[in-house]
Amino acid sequence: MVLTRCILLSTSAAKLGDLALCSVRGLTTAAATANACYGKMSGWQIHSYGNPQEEVQFSDGIKMPTLKSPTQLLVKVKAASVNPIDVAMINGYGASVLNTLRCKEGGIEFPLVLGRDFCGEIVQKGLGISSRELEVGDEVWGVVPVHLQGCHADYVAVEKYCLFKKPSNLSKIDASAVLYAGLTAWSGLYLTGHLGDLLGAISPVGGGRGKKVLVLGASGGVGTLAVQMLLAEGVEVFATCSADAMQLVSNLGVHYLLDYNDPTHVQSIASVGRFDIVLDCAGKGTEYASEVPWLFDQYITFNSPVLKNIDAHGFGAGMYRNAAELVRSNVTALNSRQGPVKWGYFMPAPQGIAYLQRLVEKGKLLPIVEKVYPFAKTVEAYERIEQKHLRGKIVIDFE
Repeated sequence: MVLTRCILLSTSAAKLGDLALCSVRGLTTAAATANACYGKMSGWQIHSYGNPQEEVQFSDGIKMPTLKSPTQLLVKVKAASVNPIDVAMINGYGASVLNTLRCKEGGIEFPLVLGRDFCGEIVQKGLGISSRELEVGDEVWGVVPVHLQGCHADYVAVEKYCLFKKPSNLSKIDASAVLYAGLTAWSGLYLTGHLGDLLGAISPVGGGRGKKVLVLGASGGVGTLAVQMLLAEGVEVFATCSADAMQLVSNLGVHYLLDYNDPTHVQSIASVGRFDIVLDCAGKGTEYASEVPWLFDQYITFNSPVLKNIDAHGFGAGMYRNAAELVRSNVTALNSRQGPVKWGYFMPAPQGIAYLQRLVEKGKLLPIVEKVYPFAKTVEAYERIEQKHLRGKIVIDFE
């Protein structure tokens, strides 16, 4: 009966036009239902490293993910964001380490589905997940660790710790645009920067009231969420962005805002005094910490050379270069009366998701979405990321 219905739906879609085009959301329901019946789904993949225009390809014959542990869930994706890490991975960023981790868990290097954060509906769950936690039919938001197959496809399988019920006050578009960038900012501030001391790192309580933080690149996906988190915690926030983004960042509640293209901004910031944290969301890197006269207790950048060095020189030589770069940056900083220079990372920690969820539900955090692309124009979404100078997040609408 089910098989007959699937064949009829597939035939109906074929009569209305190109079935492949149908799967790219021309006639979603029929094609997607037919695919699901045969364990297939639609999505965007890469088959080799290169650039988005050439390597990101649509397929309506991707094998649907299956649950591999009792604590996994299968989610039908309704919206997903595109992040700079997606474009970097297309270019081969982290290929050595991430592919080793991927293959260790039984995966393969190619074809690879990208995409890290999403909003969707649970369609299947492992036996180790109780109904009190999550149930089939629940609307959820979640993240996918960077070494696993991602969410730019109809379905994604994730572990329970990466998934929470979607905040009721967020749309699917907004919900899909928070977690990757938000967890990156949270990890930099609370895991690397210890802004809320030990309790802030191991629980969703946050912290940092009365501290002073400078955010570089406050208008991007990570920056816009970082300043909202800091303001919600009672932190005194200073920020930099370009002139055309100043109104956007000001609307978030930042009062001390400078245009980084203005050559006087370096001295203006230096006159403010010592910062507890300088958070680099602009990709300035470790060297920038020694180029400016600012005083800080910690300088944290998300532009880490760790994976790049391993890709280029192998694990042993790459790790040696990483250690040498970090030591060199810190010696320079300490010699100029600065605090340590550190690297921040995305971390899919459940306490971080719970923290972001709490702020969202209190109305203290909302993602800035620059543009929403339909599923059929996913390649254009990647291209927009590649152009840089984002004003918030880029989202793909699957429906």
